[in-house]
Amino acid sequence: MKLATIRTADGTRAVRLDGEVLVDLGYADLGELFAEADWRDRAATASGTAYPAAEADFAPVVPRPSKVVCVGHNYTGHIKEMGRDLPDHPTLFPKFAETLLGANDDIVRPAETEAFDWEVELAVVIGAQVRRADDEQAAGAIAGFTVMNDVSLRDWQFRTVEWTQGKIWEATTPVGPYVVTPDEVGGVRPALEVRTLVDGRVMQRDDTGTLLFDPVFLVRYISTTITLNPGDIIATGTPAGVGNARDPKVFLLPGQRVTTEISGIGACSNRVVAA
Repeated sequence: MKLATIRTADGTRAVRLDGEVLVDLGYADLGELFAEADWRDRAATASGTAYPAAEADFAPVVPRPSKVVCVGHNYTGHIKEMGRDLPDHPTLFPKFAETLLGANDDIVRPAETEAFDWEVELAVVIGAQVRRADDEQAAGAIAGFTVMNDVSLRDWQFRTVEWTQGKIWEATTPVGPYVVTPDEVGGVRPALEVRTLVDGRVMQRDDTGTLLFDPVFLVRYISTTITLNPGDIIATGTPAGVGNARDPKVFLLPGQRVTTEISGIGACSNRVVAA
């Protein structure tokens, strides 16, 4: 299934893609849906109002997750381009609900940065509460996958050795358009092409099969430290090709369009606008 949260005149709605239409699932957003123990059956059988998919105004797939946990240094190529050693453990940092945007929303480039960078990421969306999960529980807790652009303010990120201040700027992180269930993308450890394009030029290209720490491992690892709740999001890291690692460095400017896409899932396509 492909599931989404869209904006309507009556507020946000959780929907399922059926051909050319989006079928209302009876919930305000996917976070509400995933809180139901039988959400898969409910999502598969719902038959509410149908909205034209071509006209959809996508909200973040889960507008108010209890947490967004991001992983740094998870593709070998990106680790090397940033001059780092391969890690023994995942590098984790948080985001917050206020950072999230819909898949086609404008991204406002903050006036405080001169280093606005792109990062395509496969994101895991949690569909069941887990704590200290084993492999089977971790795999079962994955509702599906979506696309995230972990837009980063590099000049703020590297002010200190801890990155969070460059990652949590309000309304800078597109996520969507769909949550795609594992059965449609080859399981809970999918091998999918990921790409970033800026004004049509390919900047990043890799395969999620090359992740150092795969989605199941990450759910297990993170749930050891904190309870993962339905609707929580784990961003699995970005591949090589970020603007900060280029010589000379290249960053996003107002007027450009940045597209982050993953095969089998979809794309976030966002115009960068000045503050």
